[in-house]
Amino acid sequence: MEFTPNNHVVKRCLQGMEMEEKGKPEEAARLFHQAWDEATNDFEKFIATHYVARHQKNVSDKLNWLETSLQFALKINNDTVKSAFPALYLNIAKCYEELKEPEKAKENYDLAASFKDNPSDKGPFYHGTKADLQVGDLLTAGGSSNYKADLKMNHIYFTALVNGAGLAAALAKSDGRERVYIIEPTGNFENDPNVTDKKFPGNPSRSYRSRAPLKITGEVTDWVRQTPEELQKWRQKLANNKGEIIN
Repeated sequence: MEFTPNNHVVKRCLQGMEMEEKGKPEEAARLFHQAWDEATNDFEKFIATHYVARHQKNVSDKLNWLETSLQFALKINNDTVKSAFPALYLNIAKCYEELKEPEKAKENYDLAASFKDNPSDKGPFYHGTKADLQVGDLLTAGGSSNYKADLKMNHIYFTALVNGAGLAAALAKSDGRERVYIIEPTGNFENDPNVTDKKFPGNPSRSYRSRAPLKITGEVTDWVRQTPEELQKWRQKLANNKGEIIN
């Protein structure tokens, strides 16, 4: 299943996170449990259990929910969830440590460390922009951030979700036409630290960045476009975001 902020369970979890930010943990916990009750597939259940787990007051209960989340992630076992394994195993290890079970704690610490930093995602990959480019052109780091005008970016960003690239194109600061290019990384790349293990476990939006150029190999024209109202909400979110960009 492809991650989308329009999914009903994802929306419920976002509502729960909003309650957390407002200092209303009981209401947040209620919304996360509601997300769990409404979940109908393994991905939705994986997401919901992650949030239910962090509102448990008892370590054993937290461990139970984390291990339930892990089981759903292992059943899915694709690029949408693989980036969540390190933090998931790490949190399970910490629970076993608190429960005075050092062997199980070590086992899970080792599992957390066994995952390499480099993503295993094979694509295809996309980059959204309003620049008029051609097949064979190279996209390079050093451009201005879409989110902070005075910030020069040390990486070039891309995603494996075409709709995510389409959203990036729509939000790009230019009057040009929205373009989504198919790209190939020419060097190593990493999970985007600005989104990985932030709001959602791992990197379900499959957002990446690289210091090496991205080579344009094609273009797509078919993706889910946001309504003007939805785009305005995204722009407001970006304008209100006070967090530091990890550059």
